[in-house]
Amino acid sequence: MVMILCLLCIGIGIGYLCRRVYILRKLESTISYTIFIMLFIFGITIGADKNIINNIGNFGLQAVLLAVCGVLGSLFASYLAYRILSKKGDQNEK
Repeated sequence: MVMILCLLCIGIGIGYLCRRVYILRKLESTISYTIFIMLFIFGITIGADKNIINNIGNFGLQAVLLAVCGVLGSLFASYLAYRILSKKGDQNEK
């Protein structure tokens, strides 16, 4: 995982340094297609694995639980941020 994060950071740095290169700007339009292809291949890999397919009910329940907790956590964090930032805005107006 550390290696993946390091590669990501290196890629971000190279992209930042090369942001004015014209040919690299054209790559932005292909990113969506690349992600779609990767998701399709990932789906094929999951569909071919009998263990995953046999336990899809368990994985589905865990996925729903994680999604619900993620949404609730995001809503709570945005509510807190709104409350904190709106108080600071009120103090500047007075």
